Amino acid sequence: MIILVINAGSSSVKFTLFDMLDNKKVLATGLIERIGIDGTSMKYSNWKGDKSQGPVDVKNAKDAVKVISERLVDPKTGVVGSLSEIKGAGHRIVHGGEKVNKPVLVTDEVKSILKDCFSMSPLHNPHNLAGIEAAEEVLKGVPNVGVFDTAFHSTMPPRTFLYGIPYELYSEDKIRRYGFHGTSHAYVSKAAAAFDGRPPESLKIITAHLGNGASITAVKGGRSYDTSMGLTPLEGVIMGTRSGDIDPAVIFHIMKIKGLGYQDVDNLLNKKSGVLGLAGIGSSDLRDVEEAANKGNEKCAQALDIYAYRIRKYIGAYMASLGGLDILVFTAGAGENSSTLRANVLEGMEGLGFKLDKAKNDVRSSDIRVISTDDSKVKVMVVPTNEELAIAEFTAEVLGG
Repeated sequence: MIILVINAGSSSVKFTLFDMLDNKKVLATGLIERIGIDGTSMKYSNWKGDKSQGPVDVKNAKDAVKVISERLVDPKTGVVGSLSEIKGAGHRIVHGGEKVNKPVLVTDEVKSILKDCFSMSPLHNPHNLAGIEAAEEVLKGVPNVGVFDTAFHSTMPPRTFLYGIPYELYSEDKIRRYGFHGTSHAYVSKAAAAFDGRPPESLKIITAHLGNGASITAVKGGRSYDTSMGLTPLEGVIMGTRSGDIDPAVIFHIMKIKGLGYQDVDNLLNKKSGVLGLAGIGSSDLRDVEEAANKGNEKCAQALDIYAYRIRKYIGAYMASLGGLDILVFTAGAGENSSTLRANVLEGMEGLGFKLDKAKNDVRSSDIRVISTDDSKVKVMVVPTNEELAIAEFTAEVLGG
């Protein structure tokens, strides 16, 4: 079964084509970026070793899916004889609210639910829908499957998802914690359990998805029990450009003393805060901040310390909520690649059962691996996330493949 995975954003469309029957082989992958602005270009590579990058005439998601489809069947660099070989298209969708708790076949009802969540995910859901509608028009007859970031967290109990606000704001307006990065958290927690040789149902796992966006999830018995992001992806640990947890009164205070409006503060907290705001070097990339800190930049060193401390606090809190911990997983860009970050997060946590093996932690690898000592009470692992593969697996499952 050949599955096309599409991740449509505001100005980009990522894609990966899998042959699920041939050991989940990646047939082709690529990205169209800067859609709708100058310099629109496409990166493309396939399993045969063909690679290309260059300008494309793409103005919207429909154009993007059309160009992708043409490349996949190109006589020279294509990987399928015709589009009829594609049996399903899987789409990453950020917000499904309470009505979607698993990957689903896209119907008019599902699209309506997706639209209802526009207000809670204005930067993502409209573009996710555009990707679906583009696939419906270009890949006629190919079923579409929606894989929602919020779905994995639908198992959270009220004690973890309700806020301390009037209950009718939940019952009537559905204001609650939803959580995000669910596809990644589901994938790496399952992979960690498999690598450890134990069933997920028997384990208490904390997964730390640490990229430009970051979230921590407590996984009990293979199901999400609590997670750091909330109604929106702004809540939780400090991130690349997001503030994470903050006293709500700070917002009103900033508006008053700076004369800012709602949109200004929203932009401040989502795009100008976090590591970017704390480090003050004009970059939210942890590699740049680490480099500057190593050269003596005290603000950057402080930013890294705060970032690691907030992650450490969540890990400790979730150990308490789970009643213990079997495995801690680091994943995503920084989690997988920054040995410094991992060491900083676990600094001083020996008393809670963590013993990091420095030599193992310093090894750079794209493989799943254990980085704790053999006698560490809590097993610490690095598990590379693969959201595209997870979406392809869910899509094949929904379609009966």
